[in-house]
Amino acid sequence: MQGLVIKSTGSWYQVYAEDGQTYDCRIKGKFRIKGIQTTNPIAVGDKVEFELEPNAETGVIDKLHDRKNYIIRKSINLSKQAQIIAANLDQAFLIVTLASPRTSLGFIDRFLVTSEAYDIPTSLVFNKLDLFSPRGLEILAEYKAIYENIGYPCYEVSALKGTNVDQIKDLLKDKTTLFSGHSGVGKSSLINAILPGFDIKTGEVSEWSDKGQHTTTFAEMHALPFGGYLIDTPGIRELGIVDIEKEELSHFFVEMRDRLNQCRFNNCRHINEPGCAVIKAVEEGEIEPSRYESYLSIYHGNDTRA
Repeated sequence: MQGLVIKSTGSWYQVYAEDGQTYDCRIKGKFRIKGIQTTNPIAVGDKVEFELEPNAETGVIDKLHDRKNYIIRKSINLSKQAQIIAANLDQAFLIVTLASPRTSLGFIDRFLVTSEAYDIPTSLVFNKLDLFSPRGLEILAEYKAIYENIGYPCYEVSALKGTNVDQIKDLLKDKTTLFSGHSGVGKSSLINAILPGFDIKTGEVSEWSDKGQHTTTFAEMHALPFGGYLIDTPGIRELGIVDIEKEELSHFFVEMRDRLNQCRFNNCRHINEPGCAVIKAVEEGEIEPSRYESYLSIYHGNDTRA
């Protein structure tokens, strides 16, 4: 039988099968992807084949269909391993907050680099608009300008008040969309606003650490009543870059990509080389300093901190 993995709970996977039933399945043997050792060989969004066990209630996955893409992160506690967050995505939405908790520009850039590397169109959704002071709205405008100027769509919402939620709904229609972000940014609240009645558990932000409490334990795919799928994921506190070579990194910063053939040296690292078009663009204000700082941080391997 063929099916779609809609939930991962570690060693078991919920598979929505072609007969319209959902089966709990485990995997047969070991799957490997491009030589990367991952903690989860099967991910939500995967298309698989499985055989029913004698009890006809559970199954064994024995084939993984080719993925059109996937998004991956380094396992922080297992530095040599990686975790596939989700597969076969049409788009990703990174849910961002400027406070309670704060999403850093470095974290945003790491997510965007990963999505560029795996060919996943990504938008930024700034949540908790209801909490913004006048100064906060100014900072929001500055954040948005950084990313809209290089082609990333940005949206402002308040899951609590329902502000602009219909706009996000329209963008989800008939697409498979990943929702990601730090714990506490309001992913679950936003999903509840989009899908009333689903009642996904939400959590409070810890007062002492200003970090959200994990409310989504495992990735899960929800069918949307207006067409498409939404994948909810556990909150990410840290995002490690996986499988991107240093000499390739600049290709995944979109504003650098167009300037790479203008550097004096073909093997320019864009760090201190003379005649570097990227450094010149930073100095002339054409590339945001925060984006260049993120490039240097990832290049030098300081890529696990949010």
